[in-house]
Amino acid sequence: MSEDKFIISASDKRRLLIGGIAGVVLVILGIMFLAMGGHHEAEGGNGHSFHWLQRVYVNLWINNVYFAGIALTGVLFLAIQYAAQAGWSAYIKRIPEAMGAWFPWAAGLTIILYFVTNYTLPHFHLFHWLDHSLVEEGNPNYDAIIAGKSSYLNEGFFIGRMLVYYLLWIVMFWLIRRESLAEDIDGLTDHWKKMRKYSAIYIIIFAVSSSMAAWDWVMSIDPHWYSTLFGWYNFSSWFVAALAFITWVIIYLSERGYLQQLNVGILHDMGKFVFAFSIFWAYLWISQFLLIYYANIPEESVYFVERLKSGQYAWVFYLNLAVNFVFPFFVLMTRDSKRQTTYLKITSLVLFIGHWFDFYLMIAPGSLQENGHIGLMELGFFMIFTVAFIYVVLRMLTKAPLVARNHPMLDESLHHQT
Repeated sequence: MSEDKFIISASDKRRLLIGGIAGVVLVILGIMFLAMGGHHEAEGGNGHSFHWLQRVYVNLWINNVYFAGIALTGVLFLAIQYAAQAGWSAYIKRIPEAMGAWFPWAAGLTIILYFVTNYTLPHFHLFHWLDHSLVEEGNPNYDAIIAGKSSYLNEGFFIGRMLVYYLLWIVMFWLIRRESLAEDIDGLTDHWKKMRKYSAIYIIIFAVSSSMAAWDWVMSIDPHWYSTLFGWYNFSSWFVAALAFITWVIIYLSERGYLQQLNVGILHDMGKFVFAFSIFWAYLWISQFLLIYYANIPEESVYFVERLKSGQYAWVFYLNLAVNFVFPFFVLMTRDSKRQTTYLKITSLVLFIGHWFDFYLMIAPGSLQENGHIGLMELGFFMIFTVAFIYVVLRMLTKAPLVARNHPMLDESLHHQT
């Protein structure tokens, strides 16, 4: 078997460059349209006038959280394969492995954007609880609910958690990657055993840190509201997007002459993963929604009222369900559809975009209130982040053979049938 060394073609680099430039142009046009409308649109949620930069900041945060989560759950998929001693995925394991290359970029962006989005505009904090007047007793702005959460929602602890999350994710990914590359060189099964150990540790770390990151980076934007299901819900949305991305890259590589021994059984299993976790996402969505709807407690139901009763967000609310559940459910329901690259490509692309809408719906209403819109700027930022993410992953794929030729279960993967 050849090493199947991947090289990013000039045409693919050109397409990525064009996509990135198009994204920048769309962002500039979107900003120009907003700026020409002046600094003031509707009144902000804190009683101060709305500034168009707030929409820029929120878009940057949405995309940063979304793609950081895709990288995080992509590596989780790899870790699950090792922890479960799965053999079917050995042939395509380099793809989820390469997604961890986004961690350092995500870490840098998260730290920078935290300070930019919270401290460069007067009277605006992406995280409302950063306003110190809310926790000062006797202050007219005192908020008893936010003050009650201040032992957790305070800046020092928040930044500390952020740094710990990324440190753990990067270190664990580096250990897994190191053993993976060493296995390519000498073929010792000790590397596989170590990867299995590190993968189990990563899964445990992920279980705690991913939920906490969801609470911190998404749920705390609506500090009066909380859901005990929120960490699971974020995980499911991230994971479906990651599975869709992995499936898309597998087909992309196969159509360009790589992974020539890819069998339909692997594609079928990826299709089953995408189909199953789309249903899992819908299950968590309806579980969270129905419990809050049925109880009808004002401090809980306000979260969905803001999204269902607003002209800016109601259509996104229903589109989210249609794109992320109804579409993949009917398209991938049959066995044959999970084995056809055309169906898988279309579904993967739709879900990859669709779950961005899910995160937009989680973040924009709480941070922008009635000033949120999906327009040129939103499309442009999504294109920029997508191009950057794809390039970083493809670049990582060039640094090692596409096929882990010394993986002890490679032969099982090559002959996998479902």
